[in-house]
Amino acid sequence: MIPFPDSRLAAQIAFVVEIDRLKTVLRQTLLTDSSRRENDAEHSWHIATMAFLLAEYADRTVEIGRVARMLLIHDIVEIDAGDTFIHDEAGHEDKEERERKAAARLFGLLPADQAGEYAALWQEYEARETADSRFADALDRLQPLLHNFETEGATWKPFGVTRAQVERLTPRIEAGSKRLGAYARALVDEAVARGYLAP
Repeated sequence: MIPFPDSRLAAQIAFVVEIDRLKTVLRQTLLTDSSRRENDAEHSWHIATMAFLLAEYADRTVEIGRVARMLLIHDIVEIDAGDTFIHDEAGHEDKEERERKAAARLFGLLPADQAGEYAALWQEYEARETADSRFADALDRLQPLLHNFETEGATWKPFGVTRAQVERLTPRIEAGSKRLGAYARALVDEAVARGYLAP
């Protein structure tokens, strides 16, 4: 191993190497071509890109670069905590605790200033109290809905997901964007009409 010129760079490189593991965390959502499940790194990239493309639909003024940063780091905790399927009620019982411990370990690999910055950004996303975090969360909720529609309910059908379960998530989309929320509701209607989603 090439020696590091200082401990700060060593910590940053250690974090860079560690977050590569996000590519191994599989989600339930299939790629839109139905060829395989997406991984967390692909998901994070996809929704960060969506942030730039769909920024005009945020209900309030947002710092879109900051929203994208939230989206790129929000699932890093799943390296340790694993991905919890949104409709897995049992998995959600200890999700918060698993992710809190993961955040402490993973962001703790960074130099103190960056550790604090990343942890604060992750906590802000989780709290969904700011315009930036609500818009970020709206995109995170919209993307799997789009994938399920494109794959004719490939994740919904095996798990017996119903319209009511999906509709419970749409207020989180509406909290960040009324237009995207209306689009999500229309997508749910169409998914039910086409038989992709149980009524």
